[in-house]
Amino acid sequence: MKLGIVMDPIGGIKPAKDSSFAMLLAAQARGWEIHYMELADLYLLDGTACASSRPVRVDDNTHDWYQLGAAQTIELRALDILLMRKDPPFDSQYQLASYILEQAERDGLLVVNRPRGLRDANEKLFTLHVPQCVPPTLVTQDAQRIRAFLDQHRDIIVKPPDGMGGHAVFRLQSGDANTGVIIETVTARGTRYAIAQTYLPAIREGDKRILVIDGEPVPYALARLASGGEARANLAAGGSSRGVELSTSDRWICDQVRPLLKEHGIYFAGLDVIGDRLTEINVTSPTCIRELDQYYDLDIAGQLLDRLQALRNS
Repeated sequence: MKLGIVMDPIGGIKPAKDSSFAMLLAAQARGWEIHYMELADLYLLDGTACASSRPVRVDDNTHDWYQLGAAQTIELRALDILLMRKDPPFDSQYQLASYILEQAERDGLLVVNRPRGLRDANEKLFTLHVPQCVPPTLVTQDAQRIRAFLDQHRDIIVKPPDGMGGHAVFRLQSGDANTGVIIETVTARGTRYAIAQTYLPAIREGDKRILVIDGEPVPYALARLASGGEARANLAAGGSSRGVELSTSDRWICDQVRPLLKEHGIYFAGLDVIGDRLTEINVTSPTCIRELDQYYDLDIAGQLLDRLQALRNS
């Protein structure tokens, strides 16, 4: 199999935690030919999707974890599978790259996740396609609507729709003296959309990341726990983690989300669940593979690649 991967610079990752790195290790273990690319390496020539790619070898250590070969020009349709693993933000350059990948998809390449699906699935708003699973939610630029939502629910989370890693996530409670400045910050003084959701006390038991491969969940989740005095449980915000088995409500949420993922060509997703409520559907570059592998002696990246190979060969 010929595998392409588009990701952030490999020299800047943390290999012990990086899910894209886990996928590279799994592909290498299978003897696949791996083509490494960054966003700027993609281009269109006369309607054909091309790239400047480099072969890569990886080693599972924290000091010298990759070796890149000489750059070569390829047509993307010569590959079997391409993993689009560029981290957010989903900005104009990401969107333009998705159009290039969509052209390669038309030429027969299996792109994971589907470019159109990536464009359609804002990771925080995509949950609203399954409203039975989500907490009360408001999306607005209007400060007064956020204040009214706060008055109604008394304890809420306010965040931007395009952030990651817990960036600019605020907890607001009735009477908070910082309410005005927080709303101004998240909405950029009423010029940008913000998301407000009811605060879920179950966050004390962890914000669970559930990984889903072609609609089927991995049977264990990573519960990310906030550090003392912190409202955010994101690992990037200093949270800790522990492994947990999926609960009955977790599996119900996965059942509700499965048709949505299938419809949009989301072959690999990360569902964020607090208590029995779904808060995000991560589709661009879901993480937590390496942590779950370590807790439960799994090979999640290998499971993903085996499934993609079966899809490619079907």
